[in-house]
Amino acid sequence: MFGPSLGADTPRIHTLSNGVRLVCDPTPGAHTVALVAAAGRGARSEGARESGWSHLLEHMVFKGAAGRNARQLAEAIEAGGGQMNAETGFERTVFHVRTLPEGLDGASALLSDILLRPTLDPEDLKRERRVVLQEIAEAEDAPDDLVFEMAQAVAFADQALGRCILGDASSLQRADVAGLREWRRSLYAPDRLVVVASGAVDEDALLRLAERDFATAEPAPSSSPPPAQFTGGVRTDDRELEQANLVFLCPGLAATDPDAWAAQVFVECLGGGMASRLFQEAREARGLAYAVDAWGEFWSDCGMIGVFAGCEAGSASELAAVAAGQMQDLAGAPREAELARARAQLKAGQFMAAESLLTRAEQAAHQILTHGRLIPPSEIAARIDACDAAAVKRAGARLLESGLAAAAVLGPEAAHPAAEAFRDALKAGPPLTQR
Repeated sequence: MFGPSLGADTPRIHTLSNGVRLVCDPTPGAHTVALVAAAGRGARSEGARESGWSHLLEHMVFKGAAGRNARQLAEAIEAGGGQMNAETGFERTVFHVRTLPEGLDGASALLSDILLRPTLDPEDLKRERRVVLQEIAEAEDAPDDLVFEMAQAVAFADQALGRCILGDASSLQRADVAGLREWRRSLYAPDRLVVVASGAVDEDALLRLAERDFATAEPAPSSSPPPAQFTGGVRTDDRELEQANLVFLCPGLAATDPDAWAAQVFVECLGGGMASRLFQEAREARGLAYAVDAWGEFWSDCGMIGVFAGCEAGSASELAAVAAGQMQDLAGAPREAELARARAQLKAGQFMAAESLLTRAEQAAHQILTHGRLIPPSEIAARIDACDAAAVKRAGARLLESGLAAAAVLGPEAAHPAAEAFRDALKAGPPLTQR
């Protein structure tokens, strides 16, 4: 059913002497390699004082490493046909390289250099701090980005999950070279590091490179972040915009929760595409919004589900009531046709993504860090197929049972009541026509 490139027996896991886990994933027909190094720590491990340091460090390691400056690093990776980038999340910091097979040797050496032997020069820090402050300013000027930050800030008030991954001016100003050196040791410690190579890769050669480049990483102490607590709340921001930007959030489930896949089916039914409930009811039937969708976040010990929409200010409260009503109706009475569509969409998304070498490597790293193992495609398909009406109803009930919600509205003041309208509609229960 899955074809040779998605076979469950292809990837192999090795553990280096210092605890770094290595996944070799040779992919038939591939002519390039995706090399990923993922650390199982991110912005969620920061205290308020260090807010934004993980992201700042991600920037800093590209400024120089192992005797090479930023330009020399870029030239070295591109000389082998490679491209390199990185991303900081709440629970992951991921570095990745795409290269030709003959460039893997140099890519592995360079990736280990920036992770384990960055220069971290004080003058570079001054410049890069300014760059990140500009990145923060750019995000604050993008309403459809900022509204997500606003909603999450009240969903997880006074917690790392509620703080912006980029940090703020005061926390970035506190960052110094000595502090970033210690933060790097903790963030990229070997027992939390997974290296994955997918594509045209030879297992024996990869093992030799990994031993050469990553087996020297030294252990460092690091505590797990405290459990998160969804608090809920409301935040509004009056802006002179043509549209109101709305985000509504409810508590979700952890990635390892037995109902996590059913919760994903729930989200897909709610707002995962043009046939979803929100698209059909809010856009097609009522014309309330051009853009409306739902998504879910699944972290190590908690999660959230959310709805985003952009609409006229005068339509915001009605749209909020529609979103709450569709959530409640779906939790009580999912239809078999929409469940079948959602299951098919989830499986297609999983397996289409695995046809991209980079996504494939990132998925493998995520599985190792989250579940401690690789999950075969056949098992993923079976878990999704098991999400019947009873499973989705159970997951939906769990998502809504607390009655907690967070809402953010950014735009004209006339739209601001939509934040409380969503929370009130959830508390009131579904409309009589849906009960």
